[in-house]
Amino acid sequence: MFVKNMMIPRHDCVTVQADTTLAAALEQLEKNQIDGVPVLQGERYIGVATRFNIYEKYFLSGKQKDEFLSSITVKDIATHQDKFLLGEEVFEKTLLDLKDFPLLAVVDANRKFLGVVTRADVLSTFQSAFGVNRPGVRIAFTSVETEGRIARLSEIAHHFHEHIISLVTFDETDKLVRRIVMKVEKKDNIDRFTKKLEDQGFRILSIQED
Repeated sequence: MFVKNMMIPRHDCVTVQADTTLAAALEQLEKNQIDGVPVLQGERYIGVATRFNIYEKYFLSGKQKDEFLSSITVKDIATHQDKFLLGEEVFEKTLLDLKDFPLLAVVDANRKFLGVVTRADVLSTFQSAFGVNRPGVRIAFTSVETEGRIARLSEIAHHFHEHIISLVTFDETDKLVRRIVMKVEKKDNIDRFTKKLEDQGFRILSIQED
């Protein structure tokens, strides 16, 4: 999935203009129960204002809180001015960038603001990829890395009429063995299904019902 497919579009985003005071920005953050907002100059993206960096700048300023929040604007404390997305990135590459930051802006070639990708959105997408929110049976196993193994796995699942909720593979750099985690709907044939997998050279590591 690409970033543009999971982006919250501009018309659904909370944003602030560059001359917005920190007090007004905090009101928006509190009202919408969010941790950060894109800062715009017209339609052009110029950074992100977060609760953390607003209060960090306040504690370092030596000023009274009300004076600081009412006299400083978001453009003065915005971060991530040059850290943004263009929409063509694959979503999993955003995970590390969003690990400790609430959102990344998506812009066009002229830095026109198009929308945002939030940490919550990325985590939700990963949960969906692993089938976290659907009941079923999670099977972890290994397979020798040979051509056609995933296709053979699909054939076995089809033969047993298994509905695959999610399928994730690991160890893409290992040329010999690949770990696979597959989640299927719970049925009474799970023992026969896993026995067939083992007969075909897949080594079962664990079976867990969610």
